[in-house]
Amino acid sequence: MNFDARKYVIITFVVLVGLIYAMRIFYMQVMDDTWTLRAQEIAEKRKEITPPRGVLFDRNGKKIVSNRTYYNLMMVEADIKNLDTVAFAKLIGWTREEVRERFIAIREGEGVYRNKHTGKTTPNYQKIRAYPFLKELTLDEIANIAPHLEDFPGFYEEVTSMRSYPFANGANIVGYLSEVNAEEVKADHFYKPGNNIGRAGLERYYENELRGRKGIRYIVTSAMNNAIEPYADGKYDTTALQGPALKLGVDIILQAYGEKLLQNKRGCIVAIEPNTGEILALVSAPSYDPNLLIGKRNISMNYPKLLKDPNMPLLPRPLSSEYPPGSTFKLLNSLIGLQEGVITPESGFPCNKSVVGCHNHASAGNLADAIKHSCNPYYYAVTRRIIQQGKKRSNFEDAEIGLNIWAKYMHSFGLGQRLETDITGLRSGTIPDAAYYDKWYGHHRWAFSTIRSISIGQGEVMLTPLHMANIATIIANRGWYITPHFVKSIGKDGPLPEFRKKHYAMVESRHYATIVEGMRRVVHEPGGTGKRAQLKDIIVCGKTGTVQNPHGDDHSVFVAFAPMYKPKIAIAVFIENAKGGGGLWAAPTAGLMIEKYLTRKITEKEREKIILEANFAYK
Repeated sequence: MNFDARKYVIITFVVLVGLIYAMRIFYMQVMDDTWTLRAQEIAEKRKEITPPRGVLFDRNGKKIVSNRTYYNLMMVEADIKNLDTVAFAKLIGWTREEVRERFIAIREGEGVYRNKHTGKTTPNYQKIRAYPFLKELTLDEIANIAPHLEDFPGFYEEVTSMRSYPFANGANIVGYLSEVNAEEVKADHFYKPGNNIGRAGLERYYENELRGRKGIRYIVTSAMNNAIEPYADGKYDTTALQGPALKLGVDIILQAYGEKLLQNKRGCIVAIEPNTGEILALVSAPSYDPNLLIGKRNISMNYPKLLKDPNMPLLPRPLSSEYPPGSTFKLLNSLIGLQEGVITPESGFPCNKSVVGCHNHASAGNLADAIKHSCNPYYYAVTRRIIQQGKKRSNFEDAEIGLNIWAKYMHSFGLGQRLETDITGLRSGTIPDAAYYDKWYGHHRWAFSTIRSISIGQGEVMLTPLHMANIATIIANRGWYITPHFVKSIGKDGPLPEFRKKHYAMVESRHYATIVEGMRRVVHEPGGTGKRAQLKDIIVCGKTGTVQNPHGDDHSVFVAFAPMYKPKIAIAVFIENAKGGGGLWAAPTAGLMIEKYLTRKITEKEREKIILEANFAYK
């Protein structure tokens, strides 16, 4: 007997059977859409339970984002029998034509599926699937409808929830929700048509945490497709879990106060707790009440108005607006000069206005006084020594080396790059290096005299207000920072791991004492440019800046921290087109914010009144 021949016959048979099954499975899964539709029908016997989203609390336990119960009027077309459209339209307060148009809109809104192998298209809309016919109904609205739904088979009420904001503040922090689109439903099976998803702010960044975990309920249906009992007595059901609560570092009272101070102005305030990197307040002015963007109806009515507002309330200025930092930047050039050894704390330079313009003050005989007076010629001299250190005979080659060293220091301060905080929409700003200027002027065709505006924070240097506040944080900490972030804890866990790590600047901690002393003199000594930030019994260390604006009035800038030792708050204030320097508008605003946070009260009532009455916004 030829066993080898029989072996090959058996192997051939097994292979052929396998091929037939494989081809059949391929046809069922890829070529034949009816099996996909059948799978969807089976899936509809499994009811998903959507949990409420996680809520948000501020650092003091105040609830700043919660949920409010609403209702959807759902429909399953396969269950609708002999619909009296006139009576139904009367029930919901619509016309008969509006009801018909809504059915069409639901079908067309689901689009079509195109099989890439066969070219065949089938509607994504399924008659056996539930769709929201009316959304976001209040308790009063659903109470007028629900008692009569037994007369309209195929329609039923569904409990849902939408966001609620007890404080009308922090809109650019918390963000908003809106309805998922078809692509998002396809990409993530968590979502179904009509569900909401985070679109901006913390709602978007922490979407996966806040949305929670859906529950599953399996049901047995009758021949009429009515649910009659749980499958296997609920043995396989799972419970929906609400998303964990987020506790923020934000102080909502301080946030609200900052928004009040910047009313009728364009600009921003960023306050950070230096020791943790937690953002205490992030004010973007003008802002808007986050309750305006709750639900589809509100979004469709209010979003276009906000978008067209010339003051741009939707713009998160602290994160995405890039400004020259002005004289606040002199603090960093001071630190780099000390670290590079091109100056000492006792270095003095004359206030030579023929070199660069400056306001009237005595020449600074040391670095702390240069900071106090904010002397432009002094920093022209300091930065020239940093950039042109004589390492090459050619000024052009020497400037290339020096500028790249300078840029490396700046990057260690977190500048020229996005601060990867827990919110979207951040920009990196600009810290120019040799390659940057080569594109403008050509290789070895520029020197310090070409780029000297960087010595006073003008020209090509651009920072976001978040960067500016982080500069104050680094100096407050004498050389390090934790990436600024909003969330203190997710449920019972602490912040994300990346928000626990210290980042150290390239300047040694021993050099910061002179800078801190200079910042103290800015606020507390005669001749200081930031005296309007003074507070009783609190030593405020600050630095003013006036940012030249070729398109209108100059901007007012101030960075600060307090107290001088063991700082609890670092802050940056930027007020656009303020018709005055940093000491006139930004400094007193920062002082009020610091006092509010540290003492929970305001003693400088006259100062507060002046800031509140100032109006620099577009009419």
